[in-house]
Amino acid sequence: MVAVAAVVTVTGAVAGTLSALEEDDAGGGRADEARPSVTRSFRPVHEHVPPSPSPSPPVSRTASASSASSAPRTSPAPTPTPTKATGEPGTAAPSARLYRHPGSQVLDWVTAHPDDPRHAVIADRIADRPAAVWFADFTPDTITARVRAVTSGGAAQGRVPVLVPYAVPDRDCGGHSEGGAPDLAAYDDWIDRFAAGLGPEEVIVILEPDSVAQAGCLSAAGRADRFASLARAGRVLKEAGPRTRVYYDAGHSGWHAPGKQAGWLRQAGAASAASSDGVFSNVSNFHTTADETAYDRAVLDALGGPAHLGAVVDTSRNGNGAPPDGAWCDPAGRRIGRAPTLTTGEDRIDAYLWVKLPGESDGCKGSPGTFSPSYAYDLARGPGR
Repeated sequence: MVAVAAVVTVTGAVAGTLSALEEDDAGGGRADEARPSVTRSFRPVHEHVPPSPSPSPPVSRTASASSASSAPRTSPAPTPTPTKATGEPGTAAPSARLYRHPGSQVLDWVTAHPDDPRHAVIADRIADRPAAVWFADFTPDTITARVRAVTSGGAAQGRVPVLVPYAVPDRDCGGHSEGGAPDLAAYDDWIDRFAAGLGPEEVIVILEPDSVAQAGCLSAAGRADRFASLARAGRVLKEAGPRTRVYYDAGHSGWHAPGKQAGWLRQAGAASAASSDGVFSNVSNFHTTADETAYDRAVLDALGGPAHLGAVVDTSRNGNGAPPDGAWCDPAGRRIGRAPTLTTGEDRIDAYLWVKLPGESDGCKGSPGTFSPSYAYDLARGPGR
C-alpha cells in the first residue's frame, strides 16, 4: 500500500482520507493550516504472501497528481431513497470520542451539493464519520504547525485525532505512491518536527502504512536501516506526546504470514513499550473485520512484547469483504464497514478506524485520490456484514 502527498499515493494497503498539506502562499492560503488533500489507493506490483480464503492485493493510499492517469468514470445517476443509519455493522453510530477533522473532500461535496439525491446517504454514512488525517508531503518547515492544528482541534473538542505520517524514504518502492523524505536522516528530522506538534492529549498515530509489509523490495541492509528509523520514530512520538498511541504496519490478512510479518515488526520496534502500542492492518483494503482481527491476534502472538499491545483495523471499505477476483481499483460491490470506534468489545483489538476515507477513488471512478460521489454512494447505500 502506498500513498503520495499533494494528491497522496499509497500502494500495498490503501490509505486515503484527509491529508494535511501545505497550501501555497501564492494561492492565498496559510502554509501552517491543515487542509484536506487527495488520497488514493493502489494495488502495488509486488509479491504478497500466502493465499487467504478471500485473497486481495495490498491497496495503495493516496495518489500524486503525476500518477493520476485513469480517466474518471461515472455511474448512472442514482435515485436513492435515503434512510437514516441503522444499527448494522456498516452503519452503526461512530464513537463520539474520535475527532472528525472539519476539512475533507466529502464534507466539501456535501456542502456544495445539498440537493443531490445522494446527499443524505453520503452525509449520514460517510461525511459524519471521523476519519484519519494524512501527512504525506515532505515539508519540514511547516509540519509542526500542521500537526498542531489537528491535535489542538481534537483537544478543543475533547476528542481523539488519528494521524498518519507517510513520508518514509523509498515509499511504495518507487510505485504509484513513491515519494517521501530524500533519505533517513531527513526523515528522522521530519519525525522530530512532526512529534513537536503533538500535545498532551490523546492521539493515535498510524505510523507509515506499508513501511513494514512492503519492505521486501529493500535490500537486507536497507530494511535494517528503515526498521531502525521506524523504531526511533515510535520512541520520539511517544516521548513527545504522553498520551500518544503509536501503531505499526502489519499489512493485512491476505499478505504476509503472521510469523514473517511479526519478525519484521519486531525489528521495527513494534514489540517495545517505548515505541509501540501495537499494530494496524487493512489500511485502504477490503478484508473482513473477522479475518483481520484473527490475523492481527496471530501477529501479536508471534510478535511478543508487553501484554498491552493491541491492534487497530481499517474498516472503511470492508463491509462486504475483499473481491473474490482480487480486484483492487474501486471494485464494485464493496460497502463501508463498521463505524469508527475506540470500543470494539474484542480482545486485543483497540479500535476500528477509517484510515482510508470512503469515496476517495483508487483511480477508476475518478482521478486517483479525488472524491467520487458515485463511488461513495455505492459504498454507503447498502449494509455490509
